Amino acid sequence: MANLDELIDGLAREAVALKPAPQPFKLWLYLLLAALLYLAVCLGVSGLRPDAAQAWQQPWLRAEIGLLFMILLSGTLSAALLSFPDLGQHRALVRLPAWLCAGFGVLLYFSWRSQLPPAPLPAHDYQCTLCITLVALAPASSMLWIMRQYACTHYRAAGSIALLSAFSIGALWLRLHEVNNSIVHVLQWHYLPMLAVGLIGLCLGRALLKW
Repeated sequence: MANLDELIDGLAREAVALKPAPQPFKLWLYLLLAALLYLAVCLGVSGLRPDAAQAWQQPWLRAEIGLLFMILLSGTLSAALLSFPDLGQHRALVRLPAWLCAGFGVLLYFSWRSQLPPAPLPAHDYQCTLCITLVALAPASSMLWIMRQYACTHYRAAGSIALLSAFSIGALWLRLHEVNNSIVHVLQWHYLPMLAVGLIGLCLGRALLKW
């Protein structure tokens, strides 16, 4: 009995207090502020499109930018919730980016229908996808690393959301920087690649976030 008491006392003395994990919404605020700061830095370096004031008069463009921004907000929120095993007890909020992406697709369809005859295509094509991807690499890597520090159990969804959120940062940056009014080009080289990015995220999540 004495030995058992000594063992318990020894274990108690060696115990190290663990720092509690932050609440999901605090993690979301951290991820969101980091994403917005990164977007601001990218725009500060590249600058806004020269015709920004004129382009902002287009209602379809305003709706596109606004909904893309909402996807970024909901994506970082979903990523924060997916970092916890119980999803922060907000399962419905985790699915919010999927609903917004569906609405975004509908918006782009009507935007395309409204642009008849279509605006001239820019001289470049795949370079836009490459630029968005390069801009998205830093936030994607950071978000996956942060999520790995927590107890993520929905790793496929978490990987997909992390990459989609990062890609939305790059898409927002390029849409605000590039002088381009062709919705056909935007659909093909800005937003369709998001589908491939989401699928890649499913694989990366399993490889990087699984315990």
